[in-house]
Amino acid sequence: MDGLLLGLSIVFTPWAFFYCVLGTVLGIAVGAIPGLTGAMLIALTLPLTYYMTPTDAVVLLIAMYVGAITGGLITATLFRMPGTPSNVMTTFDGYPLAKSGRPGRALGLGISASFVGGIVSWFFLFLLAKPLSIWATRFGPFEYFTLILMAMVLIASVSQGSLVKGLIAGLLGMLASMPGVDPSAGQPRLTFDWYMLNGGLKLLPVLIGVFAVSQIISDILEIGRPMERISASTRGLLMTIRDWKRNAANMFRSSLIGTWVGILPGVGASIGSVIAYTTTKNLSKTPENFGKGAEEGIIASEAANNATVGGALVPLIAMGIPGSVIDAILIGALMIHSIQPGPTLFLTNYDVVWAMIAACLVANVLMYAIMLGSVGWVARLAQLPRTFLLPVIIVFCVVGSFGLDNTMFDVWVMLIFGVIGFLLERAKYPLGPFVIGFVLAPLMEEKLRSGLMMTAGSIEPIYTRPLPLLFLTVALILLIWPLIGEWRRKRQAG
Repeated sequence: MDGLLLGLSIVFTPWAFFYCVLGTVLGIAVGAIPGLTGAMLIALTLPLTYYMTPTDAVVLLIAMYVGAITGGLITATLFRMPGTPSNVMTTFDGYPLAKSGRPGRALGLGISASFVGGIVSWFFLFLLAKPLSIWATRFGPFEYFTLILMAMVLIASVSQGSLVKGLIAGLLGMLASMPGVDPSAGQPRLTFDWYMLNGGLKLLPVLIGVFAVSQIISDILEIGRPMERISASTRGLLMTIRDWKRNAANMFRSSLIGTWVGILPGVGASIGSVIAYTTTKNLSKTPENFGKGAEEGIIASEAANNATVGGALVPLIAMGIPGSVIDAILIGALMIHSIQPGPTLFLTNYDVVWAMIAACLVANVLMYAIMLGSVGWVARLAQLPRTFLLPVIIVFCVVGSFGLDNTMFDVWVMLIFGVIGFLLERAKYPLGPFVIGFVLAPLMEEKLRSGLMMTAGSIEPIYTRPLPLLFLTVALILLIWPLIGEWRRKRQAG
């Protein structure tokens, strides 16, 4: 409890609280604009955090994370366009309910469910992060190597599209992290005698390119696409006590699903939302109403996708493993401030880790208040022409990448990876495994090399120690199970 009080005292200092409010507002605004995502916002904001204290930086970024997941429900409900991928399930019932003349009711259910999901997941973050980090300090290099391997296979297996495409995207991300100086031999590798690559490809330009520039290219190609719109009304926005009682079980169940899905590395809010929505539909007494404006569907989707935020922060803080793509960017933010995420975070940066936990709580409360008070104004942001938005975003991309080291090389890296990200998405290769592969590959290599040096080149501990063997077994199951399912489907179809 002392740690939480320390975290709250940090968040409620004037500047930190200002950043928390600013981050929540910006996250909601960006989440409410179709085509813009929380990952893009956080990637663009990273350069601005160079001159902040580490605590202020993490407060700002986590507030953006919380706000962006929630903001997307506005466009999902009013325009049938999910502001973020995690709000896709909300469109199934949010838009029909709004179209039937009850937009305020649809928005109110989504906002309230988002708040409950965020608070429930925060409790698990508060309870689990420190015990897991203490347990993880017992990990050796082979435990870490197999854990990261399991996380990357899990990411690939649950990504949109096929398992093979997820694995290929992850391997491409790992390949992109290889250029630079070999950490063991001290010799350049994959630099092709180009001195600019001796330092490797930096995280920030790659992230901005993959998330922001690729999305800009997609938006430019679809700039003339019309949107169905419903005017925002605040009538029925607040849930009654009877509403809270009737929907309490659904909210809590969906929040638990979202939290535990979030804890699984790399799974993300979209999967949590789908599982909670499907579970609620299967348990409902009126499943035929789903897809036609069912209130249960809105609540399940929004409670789960917001709950994944707190859940995803658990493995990040406890083990240095990103629970989602945005968490991978947050790891980059910590590294920019010379903070190494992982089990020792509670020991080396006690104030930073508790500031992160406290910011998650405060941002959820702020999100609820801000959404209720400004939902009509935020909805208007979604009507801004993209012809005005996209040039501004491009300028931020260029300035953010150039400002890293004041070199045009980073700008070119950003643009190249923007094209790569666009082509990957067009070919249905998920970006999540690519980015997480890029972030985790250096750590994975470091742990494997450390383990091999300790054992004179032997990999025997991987299958003789219980934890590495467990992680490796789970990774193999995750790898083989979807392939078996695909083979069975083809056999039945044939």
